[in-house]
Amino acid sequence: MTEPRDEGYDDFLDAIEEGEPYYLEGPEGDGSLPPKRIDPATGSQELTEAPLPDTGEIETYTQTHVAAPDFADDAPFVVAVVDFGPVSVTGQIRGMEPSEVEAGQEVTIGVDRTETTDDRLVVFEPA
Repeated sequence: MTEPRDEGYDDFLDAIEEGEPYYLEGPEGDGSLPPKRIDPATGSQELTEAPLPDTGEIETYTQTHVAAPDFADDAPFVVAVVDFGPVSVTGQIRGMEPSEVEAGQEVTIGVDRTETTDDRLVVFEPA
């Protein structure tokens, strides 16, 4: 059985996997992430796709030891908020030990799968 497609979010994950990540830019130059259909700053529906920078900087992070059921087999894991200039993106850290993660580190964006459900999710790896 095929999982239902979440139009904007799955398109965003597809673009990351294809090496062409993007964000949605509003008419005032502000950014947001799919599946937004309306610019939160202006209310405009005139959103354009703009390329996401190649690297971002970890703003904050947290290590999860006891996870919700959809991520139970993934624990422990680190979730970070990463600043990509016009937008901040949340995802799991991969490719480094939790004790090595620090605010200010440069990372790249990618897509991987959860251990628990095999669903796709946004991940970050050291740049």
